[in-house]
Amino acid sequence: MQEERILRLRSLMQEQGLQALLITNATNRMYMTGFTGSSGYVLITEDRAILLTDFRYMTQAPQQAVGYEVIEHAPKAMETVKELLAHAGLTKLGFEQNDMTYGVYQACAGILGGVELIPTDSVVETLRMVKDEGELAVMQEAAELADRTFEYILGILKPGMKELDIALEIEMYVRAHGAASTSFETIVASGERSALPHGKASKKVIGTNEFVKLDFGAYYKGYCSDITRTVVLGKPTDKHREIYNIVLEAQLEALDRIRPGMTGREADAIARDVIKRYGYGDLFGHGTGHGLGMEIHEAPRLSITGDTVLAPGMTVTVEPGIYIPGFGGVRIEDDIVITDTGNRRLTQSSKDLIVIP
Repeated sequence: MQEERILRLRSLMQEQGLQALLITNATNRMYMTGFTGSSGYVLITEDRAILLTDFRYMTQAPQQAVGYEVIEHAPKAMETVKELLAHAGLTKLGFEQNDMTYGVYQACAGILGGVELIPTDSVVETLRMVKDEGELAVMQEAAELADRTFEYILGILKPGMKELDIALEIEMYVRAHGAASTSFETIVASGERSALPHGKASKKVIGTNEFVKLDFGAYYKGYCSDITRTVVLGKPTDKHREIYNIVLEAQLEALDRIRPGMTGREADAIARDVIKRYGYGDLFGHGTGHGLGMEIHEAPRLSITGDTVLAPGMTVTVEPGIYIPGFGGVRIEDDIVITDTGNRRLTQSSKDLIVIP
């Protein structure tokens, strides 16, 4: 697996005229090497793949980083990078501009001396957009764990509980069933707070006759799942049903029509146009979805600015919503993988309006 990724990366480097690339981003390092340690640098050239790390990981790193030379770097890692580049006669080095601060850049430039530092943008992230079969298998398991967690929460959710109580139950359930953690800080937002798109769990006591929005995921074997369901505790009003049904229609329309070859902007417009048609366009202020994988938010984006063309193997969320201040909000979210002809859902929880007496 690592060898194939090295080859794909070298192909991209060749297209961009890069002699060598230094990977400093921790997620990209793990993706390229399989190394799970907390510290290290990856140096890729035309004929060498090197993982630089420190003494703490000199036993672990060779076991995980298959296909890599593992080298213990000097106290200042860039001194080792300089030696390796000089030995190979390389004078240009690509670096990840979105990961390196200006202060770190200056320090690196000072040590590397005559080496020309070339900023690169999302080289490894471009590879990460398209998942292989192994990644998709893990993501399916993460999605299934999210589904089981939702089913569990439905069995305990009741008025009088605090939002924080539900968030804790979610955290404990995913950990007890194999996840390292939740994918992000769990969102539990009830009543008027459900109108907050990212209303993290609070001390609010959940009441009756109100929405409860649950947005969470499982960080499982290095990959994230992400699901949102909105339920009603007590008796839903006509307004509750109206808003819910509009969001559901928008989400189902998007799931039915998203396919390879369209841009993220075009995918976003499918759900957005449904919500606009009902007069709630101004109350849907975020994108329809985002890429999902080793990180909870990664490329591509399904939004009005999303220009990436969707391709088979990409995994994204589909999560339209309507948020009415002073009343409440609804979001319905699934994880999908783009296929050759359309898309396939990873999350399978019911999207019927669930009413809990």
